[in-house]
Amino acid sequence: MANDKKLVEAITSMDVDFAQWYTDVVKKAELCDYASVKGCMVIKPAGYALWENIQKELDARFKATGVENVYMPMFIPESLLQKEKDHVEGFAPEVAWVTHGGLEPLQERMCVRPTSETLFCDFYANDIHSYRDLPRLYNQWCSVVRWEKTTRPFLRSREFLWQEGHTAHATEEEAQERTELMLNVYADFCEEVLAIPMIRGRKTDKEKFAGAKATYTIEALMHDGKALQSGTSHNFGDGFARAFNIQFADKDNTLKYVHQTSWGMTTRLIGAIIMVHGDDNGLVLPPRIAPVQVIVIPIQQKKEGVLDKARELEARLSRAGFRVKLDDSDKSPGWKFSECEMRGVPFRVEIADSDKSTGWKSAEQEIVGIPTRIEIGPKDIENGQAVLVRRDTHEKITAAIEELETKAGELLETIQKDMFERAKAHRDAHTYVATDYDEFVATVNGKPGFVKAMWCGCQECEDRIKEETGATSRCIPFVQENLSDKCVCCGKPAAKMVYWGKAY
Repeated sequence: MANDKKLVEAITSMDVDFAQWYTDVVKKAELCDYASVKGCMVIKPAGYALWENIQKELDARFKATGVENVYMPMFIPESLLQKEKDHVEGFAPEVAWVTHGGLEPLQERMCVRPTSETLFCDFYANDIHSYRDLPRLYNQWCSVVRWEKTTRPFLRSREFLWQEGHTAHATEEEAQERTELMLNVYADFCEEVLAIPMIRGRKTDKEKFAGAKATYTIEALMHDGKALQSGTSHNFGDGFARAFNIQFADKDNTLKYVHQTSWGMTTRLIGAIIMVHGDDNGLVLPPRIAPVQVIVIPIQQKKEGVLDKARELEARLSRAGFRVKLDDSDKSPGWKFSECEMRGVPFRVEIADSDKSTGWKSAEQEIVGIPTRIEIGPKDIENGQAVLVRRDTHEKITAAIEELETKAGELLETIQKDMFERAKAHRDAHTYVATDYDEFVATVNGKPGFVKAMWCGCQECEDRIKEETGATSRCIPFVQENLSDKCVCCGKPAAKMVYWGKAY
């Protein structure tokens, strides 16, 4: 039994050291590992399975709006990158360069893509000729390289996986519509699938994407009160089109420049899932994204009929459309329970032996993360019942075996809903209002979370706030509130209400 507890004890409490807790969960849940290349990570099967589910769900939502997938080269010639001045200046500190091909120096050095705007623009300049060619609604799934100085698994690494959409339109209105559409696709996905509530809004000019006319963002609040930018959508206007000469013949036979957008989400979403929903026992995964939604754990599986019944339940749940796993390994039940809690399985199904002591049952509850587990033992088989154990609350629910599919479906939906509501309640409880600078500074320093405050629109105030408090403007929300008539920093007339906060 002592061995069963070690897995939990190896995780630092989030209230003691949140950063160490995060690292412990990532490693103990076997989501990723450090690579020989400094600042890069090896995404292990458990972590990649999460990314596959994210990719599958997002890809379907993209295609429902008319988007098609393509793939661009990973190398960008330096001359191509230099065509858009603001863009290249914004990425220059993070670019990794290739200078040799084999043993020979290249005539022109190549950068390993930090993003692919220039590649898409170069392609569109040759591919778009007429209004009939528009719109172009393309997306690619790939990795990018940004030479970050400080890295953390999933949240910030030198190479990471993402998707980047790049679209071209005939009018400014169509481009703006697409920009907002994709932002809402992102926000709906995060709320409906990841159970993470989002603030939707526009970035200030200081925080917008290099070369963009406007950047829109969705912002989430982590358990420690820090913000995480979770997805962005950019309206480029015709700036890139003019730099790359992307023109088309319109219906009136005049040449016009296209209007473009770009939008992206990355593997940092996995970090968001961990930091919003995880607890001191490990991962807690929302059922709709969990690679394994239900785990079946046979108790006293060497007794006649127990393993056969567990396999029967696994097959039934699988046929019903659930992502289910049977743990028929020779590990102790306590270790199995700890392992599935650590991995965030939404619930487990127990068909447990009622002769087990309460203490043993309690010890078995301590670790792995699948949303639900099902436990089954000889007495349960005899009684025609199973015990469903929720990962998020550890609540045990007894259900008749014949009703298992129905009960499992209902429970998974309840867990999904409850996880979103808990995350929303946490965000709302850690969102504050400040109407003067002293109050703002005290709130930022003493109450981790979002701070809503009015802003005059001047970058000088934005710079001062960052320098003196470490907080940055997270977004200008679409839903505005008139908290006061004055800027929280300088006292001049206010222009917009802004969400501020310290961020990852």
